Amino acid sequence: MSRYDATQSNESKRSNRVFSDLNLDFQNNSATKDITKITDVESVKRSVRNLMNTNHYEKPFHPEIGSNLRAMLFEPISPQMTHSISKNVENLLNSYEPRCRLVQVFTQPDIDRNSYRCQISFYVVNHPEPVIVESFLERLR
Repeated sequence: MSRYDATQSNESKRSNRVFSDLNLDFQNNSATKDITKITDVESVKRSVRNLMNTNHYEKPFHPEIGSNLRAMLFEPISPQMTHSISKNVENLLNSYEPRCRLVQVFTQPDIDRNSYRCQISFYVVNHPEPVIVESFLERLR
């Protein structure tokens, strides 16, 4: 789901500013033989996912950027923890992603799998339609 979601294309005519980023699949562009790039909505989606998956002190020279979601996943599932995850994601995106205007963060616990499903809806700057990014948060150990 997330790979399909990040490969959507933006055909908007209203966008006057293009956001671009490297494609982390490292596929070659057949014309230029260089790494392809993703633009506009895909770039912001990728950035949102990267911010959620980055812990504090993982980014060199910027220890403040990132979330503490991995540590939260080892806490017992409760309504307070679900709310805390939602607020953490909201604060993270409002602070470090200026290209998106957050609408809602909906976090739902999956008690059987000991994980959370997080759905983030936001507007990208100069893009008229809302964008939804879904992420499945589970601990690995």
